[in-house]
Amino acid sequence: MRQLYSLLFLLLLPLILLRLWWKGRQLPGYRQHIGERLGRYPPATGRYIWLHAVSVGETRAAAPLVRALQQRYPGCTLLLTQMTPTGRDTARELFGNSCVCVYLPYDLAWPVARFLRHFRPAFGVLMETEIWPNLVHQCVVQRVPLYLVNARLSERSARGYGKLRRLAGPAFAGLSAVAAQTNADAERLAALGAPRISVCGNIKFDVQPPAETPQKTALLQSLCGERPILLLASTRDGEEAVLLDAFLRQQWPEQLLLLVVPRHPQRFDEVAALLQQRGLTCQRRSAGVPVAASTRALLGDSMGEMFAYYGVAAVALIGGSILPLGGQNLIEACAVGTPALFGPHMFNFAEASRLALEAGAAAQADDAAALMQLAASLLSDPQRCQAMSRAGIEFSQAHRGATDRIIALLPTLP
Repeated sequence: MRQLYSLLFLLLLPLILLRLWWKGRQLPGYRQHIGERLGRYPPATGRYIWLHAVSVGETRAAAPLVRALQQRYPGCTLLLTQMTPTGRDTARELFGNSCVCVYLPYDLAWPVARFLRHFRPAFGVLMETEIWPNLVHQCVVQRVPLYLVNARLSERSARGYGKLRRLAGPAFAGLSAVAAQTNADAERLAALGAPRISVCGNIKFDVQPPAETPQKTALLQSLCGERPILLLASTRDGEEAVLLDAFLRQQWPEQLLLLVVPRHPQRFDEVAALLQQRGLTCQRRSAGVPVAASTRALLGDSMGEMFAYYGVAAVALIGGSILPLGGQNLIEACAVGTPALFGPHMFNFAEASRLALEAGAAAQADDAAALMQLAASLLSDPQRCQAMSRAGIEFSQAHRGATDRIIALLPTLP
């Protein structure tokens, strides 16, 4: 089955590379370092441990693990791989030159084998659900222990893998050990053949705001003034239009500022056009100028300021949850004490969202209209907002510790 998968991947490779070039129209980073995607890298020296975090969210979530790995293995260089240029840029922003950052090659035997021979990592760590059949197989062949950490597997994804059991089963079985987020994740992973599963919790609770966050938050607050801010956080394609229409049907405080932060940078211009089409006077954060009193919407088109956006918001609506996209990370909002609201589709963060609801740190609604009504109600109820803020901070602090449990699973190096 893996050979058939490899053949299909090889046949599609020209189209994959063409799509890479096409995406480079908006994000030039897709047209850079293409050789790395085929297993070609600059010279490497020293001893490496390898961590794969596919894109921006996983890279940010991996920050506590990066620091812990560097502390535990001081004689090794951390090799950090991604699949997207935004993930790579985020790694550079967070970790500077303390890590070697490259793209993970496409999942074909020869680029993956070349990657492993080139860096010869002592072991590898995959974040969340990054299971690639040839990658795991080549790690087994070349005796590179491979760990899946912060692992989550929704019922929907488990059903999908189950339909491809002949391909996915050996990939899960080839892992050295798994650190699952929850008991439910552990049960689904075990059913697919994953070995040595431990429930370690969600590493995203261990993410701390960067040291410069207070300064960034203060600057953003000075640009926005004292206006109450409703944040649409990490919105996805198709959600902004639905949310904006619902926003316009709702009554708001006169000075309310709508702050919209799309999940993907390549969509900034598209979202700006949506705001203008609906008659919402808009400024861009990247302009770096004070928000005018007549401006109704601010487009968060900067990188590395998500904690600051949450810090200035009175209420945050979590993107990815309005349409069936699985939601986005609500823990960052809770960690800085911002009440988090989300729609019906949080299956990628099912346990965290359930716990946040139980703690009183978040609230859920069935659709965009109900979410906007809920947001308006909160903005008119400062006491409830303050209670949710306190609950969010307590909730995020109570669930920390996954990083230490994950580190305990990893091997001791001679």
